[in-house]
Amino acid sequence: MISIIIPAANEAAQLPATFAALRGQTARYESIVIDAQSTDGTAKIARDFGAQVIASARRQRAAQMNAGARAARGEVLLFLHADTRLGPAALAKIAGALRDPAVAGGGFARRYDAPSPLLRVTCALAEMRTRCCGWFLGDQAIFVRRAVFEELGGFREWDIFEDLDFSRRLARAGRTVTLRPPVISAGRRFTARGAARTTWSDFWLTVRHLRDGVSAPPEKAPAASIATAA
Repeated sequence: MISIIIPAANEAAQLPATFAALRGQTARYESIVIDAQSTDGTAKIARDFGAQVIASARRQRAAQMNAGARAARGEVLLFLHADTRLGPAALAKIAGALRDPAVAGGGFARRYDAPSPLLRVTCALAEMRTRCCGWFLGDQAIFVRRAVFEELGGFREWDIFEDLDFSRRLARAGRTVTLRPPVISAGRRFTARGAARTTWSDFWLTVRHLRDGVSAPPEKAPAASIATAA
């Protein structure tokens, strides 16, 4: 079974489309929403779609995902952002990839629901990065064998770059795969701040993080600057 773990905080507007994308998936799954004190009905919407809801006093994505993993019953963990929609047969693609015992996990190619040509280019570059290095970001629906997740100690509870850090460690633990069709992620950050400005900010933060190493979290960035650079 695949456990779909969704960290959320005031995502009532996004969750219906995220859950709608799960309809018709053929692989067996459970969905778990870790709700960080939402005030917009996020928890109710999640329950209405049949998800288990876990209340989190801490509004931090890494901590929420670790809490979801502890509650999960599946042999495979899929970490899905609340504003990211899986493609058709995505869960079956995961199950198929993991029939190879050498595969530890992976993620998906990604597209944004925004028309920006720049974002199309960054998504193409991101797919090249994942296929070459196995480095995935959180909005690419990272999945991992539960046993490998536990061996790696889960996500480091950093405010940013917990996804990049985890996927780099995952790539060292075994083979990773990039699956298609791509997930569709909301482009709302880019719409709010501008695609070029946000992409440059993300890129520069990522360069600083890689330059300074992974032994400690980077400086806390604005909420709008969680790394999604190509």
